[in-house]
Amino acid sequence: MKKVILSEQEIDRIIEMAWEDRTPFDAILEQFGLKEQEVIELMRKEMKRSSWKMWRERVQGRATKHRIKSTILKGRFKCDLQRSISMNKISKRK
Repeated sequence: MKKVILSEQEIDRIIEMAWEDRTPFDAILEQFGLKEQEVIELMRKEMKRSSWKMWRERVQGRATKHRIKSTILKGRFKCDLQRSISMNKISKRK
C-alpha cells in the first residue's frame, strides 16, 4: 500500500463520506486515492472503538457502499430545496 498524506480536513471528509450510506467506497478512491481497506484502517485509527464497531456493522454487506452492487442507477438524490451553488444552505421559508 502506498502512503497517502492527508490533512485533518481531508480525514474529516473521508470519515463523513464513509458514514454516508449512499457514498460508495469508489467515490472515496476517486477523490482521495484510498482503497476500501485503507478507509477501514483510517476509520479504525481515527474513531473510538465503539464507534468503529458500530460503523463496521453498518457498512458490512451494504450494497450502496459498493457501486457494482448498488441499485442506484442515476446517482445521488438531491433535494429540491438544496441550493445549486455551494454552501448547501436551505433558505428560510415563511
